Amino acid sequence: MYLNCHSYFSLRYGTMSEEELLNLAIKYGCETLALTDINNTSACLSFVRKAADLTIKPILGVDFRNGIKQCYVILARNNDGFLEINNFLSIYLHKKANFPEKAPVFENAFVIYPFEKALELDLSTLAKNEFIGISIKNLRKLRFSRYSDFAEKLVFLHAVSFRDKRDYNIHRLLRAIDNNELLSKLAKEQQADFDERFVEQYLLEKTFIDFPYILENTQKLTDLCSISFDFSKDKPSQNLKTVEGSDALDYKKLVQLCEEGLPRRYKVITQDIKDRLVKELDLIQQKNFVSFFIINWKIIQYAQNKGYYHVGRGSGANSIVAYLLGITDVDPIALDLYFERFMNLYRINPPDFDIDFSTWDREDVTRFIFEEFGKKGQAALLGSYVTFKHSGAVRELGKVFGIPKYEIDKLSNGKYDMNKLDELSKLVLKYAAYLFEKPNYLSIHAGGILISERPIHYFSATHLPPKGFPTVQFDMHIAEDVGLYKFDILGQRGLGKIKDAIAIIKENHPDVTLLDIHDTQPLFDDDKINAMIARADCIGCFYVESPAMRMLLQKLGVNEYQMLVAASSIIRPGVAKSGMMREYILRHINPEKRKEAHPVLWDIMPDTYGVMVYQEDVIKVAHYYADLDLGEADVLRRGMSGKYRSREEFQAVKQKFIDNCLKKGEPEEMILDVWRQIESFAGYAFAKGHSASYAVESYQSLYLKCYFPLEYIVATINNGGGFYNMETYVHEAKMKGGTINAPCINISEIQTIIIGKNIYLGFQHIQQLEKKTIIKIINSRQFGKFSSLDDLIERVPLSIEQLDLLIRINAFRSIRSDKRNLLWEAHYRENNTLKNELQQQFFKVSIRDFVLPKFEITSLEEAFDQLEILGFPLFSPFILLREVPDNRLLSFDLKPYLNKTIVIYGYLVTAKNTKTSNGKSMQFGTFLDQDGNWLDTVHFPGVSRGHPFVGKGVYRLTGMVVEEFGFLSLEVRSMRRMAYMADPRFDPAHDRKASPLVGGAP
Repeated sequence: MYLNCHSYFSLRYGTMSEEELLNLAIKYGCETLALTDINNTSACLSFVRKAADLTIKPILGVDFRNGIKQCYVILARNNDGFLEINNFLSIYLHKKANFPEKAPVFENAFVIYPFEKALELDLSTLAKNEFIGISIKNLRKLRFSRYSDFAEKLVFLHAVSFRDKRDYNIHRLLRAIDNNELLSKLAKEQQADFDERFVEQYLLEKTFIDFPYILENTQKLTDLCSISFDFSKDKPSQNLKTVEGSDALDYKKLVQLCEEGLPRRYKVITQDIKDRLVKELDLIQQKNFVSFFIINWKIIQYAQNKGYYHVGRGSGANSIVAYLLGITDVDPIALDLYFERFMNLYRINPPDFDIDFSTWDREDVTRFIFEEFGKKGQAALLGSYVTFKHSGAVRELGKVFGIPKYEIDKLSNGKYDMNKLDELSKLVLKYAAYLFEKPNYLSIHAGGILISERPIHYFSATHLPPKGFPTVQFDMHIAEDVGLYKFDILGQRGLGKIKDAIAIIKENHPDVTLLDIHDTQPLFDDDKINAMIARADCIGCFYVESPAMRMLLQKLGVNEYQMLVAASSIIRPGVAKSGMMREYILRHINPEKRKEAHPVLWDIMPDTYGVMVYQEDVIKVAHYYADLDLGEADVLRRGMSGKYRSREEFQAVKQKFIDNCLKKGEPEEMILDVWRQIESFAGYAFAKGHSASYAVESYQSLYLKCYFPLEYIVATINNGGGFYNMETYVHEAKMKGGTINAPCINISEIQTIIIGKNIYLGFQHIQQLEKKTIIKIINSRQFGKFSSLDDLIERVPLSIEQLDLLIRINAFRSIRSDKRNLLWEAHYRENNTLKNELQQQFFKVSIRDFVLPKFEITSLEEAFDQLEILGFPLFSPFILLREVPDNRLLSFDLKPYLNKTIVIYGYLVTAKNTKTSNGKSMQFGTFLDQDGNWLDTVHFPGVSRGHPFVGKGVYRLTGMVVEEFGFLSLEVRSMRRMAYMADPRFDPAHDRKASPLVGGAP
């Protein structure tokens, strides 16, 4: 009966979830309900699924509005009608254009014009599928309208958006947020009427007692509508079914690709390899997943033909078919990877590959996917909902209530006393709690792409975010519910580093022949690379450069691929949190500790000493230890990964796990300990194939850094760095023998470049230097290098502010080294002849030359200029100290001081905040000593409170040298940041003769 209902996906308008709307409908005795969100279809599929559970007949449609003004409501007669509606809606969402005043012709949808709109349009004739909607407040006008003669075309149209007064208040606040204005200024026409609620059935019938045919027409209309989607457990996949034209041709193609890949991947093709391939191909065909592999292969083929580097990761690395097709570079035979983790008879939905490309290449790969598979509207990006969080809701509400910013900050940060808040502030907090987790706006999934057999608009309308690709209006959970399974095409900087490093190496060393980094075995067998890993010389390398990973690599003494695979997984929070990371290290170092492993767990996981490290270990333990079948075991695995939605089923499997173990006579304490290990994996553990994929990329980057360290670090700098800030990578290049040069007007480019061992920082590192300035300099340099300051000024008109930056960073040193003279001349010319950037100089103006005194510029002055302009000095930061350190103790000197208290000086690189088991705050610090070597520190809660980090700089650290598994660190007892000297550029007392311009320490 209700043809115009809104969920909270009528963004910044509606207030209820689709489930709350359905439950409210049941309360009011509705057997049929239409969901018509405003210009949105986000809730439609979920609404149909949940309506079936509640025995309500669902109808889908859209409330088309230009702003707040309602144009018409369109209801789908059937699934084809829903497709038509989504096609129409998407056209205007993509164009960001207003909807036409009159709806187009639909074959399978009904158009309902609100009574007031029909009057405005002066509709005199209506098509067979067109109606006029009459609300309760329209009845009085209807009697005196010519539409009173349109008896068969009148239906009841009453919007439902609220439950009660609180909902209405939330609606008004949402409208104020949407309009970015004070609540008190919100215009009446910008908000709904309070009567947009359900009406008791008897009141409805009483109200329409003189117009019973309107309700009868409404009933007839709803009877004509029917919509259905398959949400059953064994539903068929809605993904693209074939690529080559038929299932048989697809399978033939897949077998052919595997046969071509065998000799390319394996020098010796053993019977085990053949058996594994047959097993996988049989299951892939049986589960109808053939097209999934062909599509991913086509994507990889395109990328490789374009010279793009990729990493196929996730559980897809457990598949030999994926390995042979080049989707992954992980050999599942060598690692004994568990294929059932990726695909098994019990798995209903297709497996998925996470395929990474560099951020720049990913956009082109996405374009290819849309062109190759989306010609008939079958491809779309996966949507995502950005919901209100506490801080965001408080800030939005604070603005619409007119609260001052400092008060909003206080409420947002939680730094307030509730008893001291005024009523307005309390209202903000109250309604922020109501808005929490409600959708705020639509966004895009991190990398999900849908490729459907049907047009994507069969399931959803699409909008067009700035990326320029159609995006569905629902998330991955809804997509999976209906049988649409995503392809993950992701972007990461690590691959950009690899691609750029190879290009830089070829340019800087044209005679060198590089190894094929996709042929990974030679990298795994390389002693130099493995020695590098063992000493944690991994700065800039993918996944192995963080302080925690450097520490773990040294504790384990990782010196081969399979150990790195394990390390890549046990560093994850789940394993570390459970205490099993420490247990793994103990068992790795001390074979006697391995005897403590449970015999069953040892048999299941001998390669990890009976310690659960990988996601598939959950499946193995559940299957072999608790006698769960593989389907039940996978329920546990999905639950632990945070992707499972039915918590009831998960709890049932958990109980069966415990009951089965008790029946087998396992001690309850042991059962609960094993379960605790499983639970700690929740949302954190890696599949072994995923860890292996990460380790492959680590080895690829380590190979490049091992043999071409400077070129690799330059590529790292040009790709935005990694775990650390830019200064750290510049420092690393220095430590590897590079000579670091500030930007130079005659050599530097936008990005950093290397010539031999000379590294020239890119112009982009000069803070406040405008992009247009950089482009002008580089473009002008095509006609010859700059010979003087005058030459540059004539060829590249610049403001004095931009010129000042270039001079002070010493960018003119290839012409003249005296910065002070150049600054004097530049400012003199500014006052006399330097023209505005928009003016053209027709005649060269002669400037009088002056003989200026020679100015001394010291390292300190140079360093302070660099600190201001680049954000860090190219000299050692220790030369900036007001007090000279009272010792030269270095991190390499710590061994003799084990368990002794020392004083050492360190330049802060990064600090990690964490909590102890009882919730107290503590930190781990990473510093550079006076020679630029790494120094790691631990700051327990007492020290953390009494001696906190107070920003960047050099610290005097007092503490005890401690050792764990051979790794030395400093347990800090006290520390203070050392003061920098007064800026010598503005200090008349600075002795320039005592501090001549010289190169600084690293």
